[in-house]
Amino acid sequence: MFGIGTPELLVILIVALIVLGPKRLPEVAKALGKGLAELRKATSGLSDELQNARTMLEQETQAVLRKATAPPPPPAPAVAPPVAEAVARAAETTGGDTAPTAEKKNDAPTGV
Repeated sequence: MFGIGTPELLVILIVALIVLGPKRLPEVAKALGKGLAELRKATSGLSDELQNARTMLEQETQAVLRKATAPPPPPAPAVAPPVAEAVARAAETTGGDTAPTAEKKNDAPTGV
């Protein structure tokens, strides 16, 4: 766990037994165990929060990438070709003269 082997752990336990005594050693060990359990629980909760945040960021990033790489919508149908076809049909039926005629304001002869 911390790079402590069996011989080192035995030396630590013997020193703790000598310093604390046989009556207090179980109480201290129990308190130490509870403290380590709380520390493990807290780090587990923090780890879960970080993992959730990472997952959310990845999902948002992929959504943005999907929007950026999505093909553009098809263009709207052009209006000009049907108008051009209508003008061409009108030219065929009128003999090719599709220019608008200017109206005269006065039909009376001007020389009288």
